[in-house]
Amino acid sequence: MPLGVAFQMDPVESVDIDADTTFVLALEAQERGHRLWVYQPDDLVFRDGAVLAHCRPMALRRRKGDHVSLDEARWLDLATLDVVLMRQDPPFDMAYITATHLLEKLLPATLVVNDPAGVRNAPEKLFATEFPGIMPPTLITRSLEATRTFRDEHRDIIVKPLYGNGGAGVFHIPPGDENLASLHEMFTSVSREPLMVQAYLPEVRQGDRRIILIDGEPAGVINRVPPKGEARSNMHAGGRPERAAMTPRDREICRIIGPELVRRGMILVGIDVIGDWLTEINVTSPTGIQEINRFDGSRLESRVWEAIEKRCAGRRP
Repeated sequence: MPLGVAFQMDPVESVDIDADTTFVLALEAQERGHRLWVYQPDDLVFRDGAVLAHCRPMALRRRKGDHVSLDEARWLDLATLDVVLMRQDPPFDMAYITATHLLEKLLPATLVVNDPAGVRNAPEKLFATEFPGIMPPTLITRSLEATRTFRDEHRDIIVKPLYGNGGAGVFHIPPGDENLASLHEMFTSVSREPLMVQAYLPEVRQGDRRIILIDGEPAGVINRVPPKGEARSNMHAGGRPERAAMTPRDREICRIIGPELVRRGMILVGIDVIGDWLTEINVTSPTGIQEINRFDGSRLESRVWEAIEKRCAGRRP
């Protein structure tokens, strides 16, 4: 049965159709006969007990420069739809958190992917700390003294904003670097949020593996290799995707975290693994599906929609 599906996302007109995961998810939904709507986070409204959005009907095609047609926008009660996919990019700030509260009001009649309460309670870097033994040595603090003590112990460290994304604001502080205090001053002067400090993992030079999990099960992996002279492997920061295979340690990590992802209603999740260590669990708008598809010939978007449709079966008369 066709479903009514809305995508809450950043402007669809500007996506890279060869890399964007939301685009391929929406294209797959269209090919399955579902009716598509799209709106931006600022178009989300709560009024008199209803969660509304100023939505536009959407049709997609894989044609560069002409990949989307949008009809006239209208106000739509999201409770009349079957599925809402929350796919805007972080930062995970109060605006993002507010959106999770509003979308949570649609449950259980409308399926929200990923579950908004689960997303709200699983900030991507903090969520990983719930699984001791599979993260590298990690410190979360605003204290320069605590950071210096951690650096004295581990010598080579990574400093990054706790709620950042896409590799933005990630600094490698090697032994002897004199910029730690200035860097700490810069961060704390512009934000009240803590920093995450981790022991530097030299294995990152060989790559940072992005593993996609669907319904708690590993579905595909790519390796993202940082460019020369760069400690960040994120593709937003110039990382190069390479074919990869799941390691025994990757599977062990997925076995550890998978049941908790299912319990929290996380259908589509991307995790980052460097060497033998989990560094992040991405639950907001994980990416990497198109890159994995190109390397192994899979269609992970189809598996995502199989999971969504399974949940929707019997949800509405």
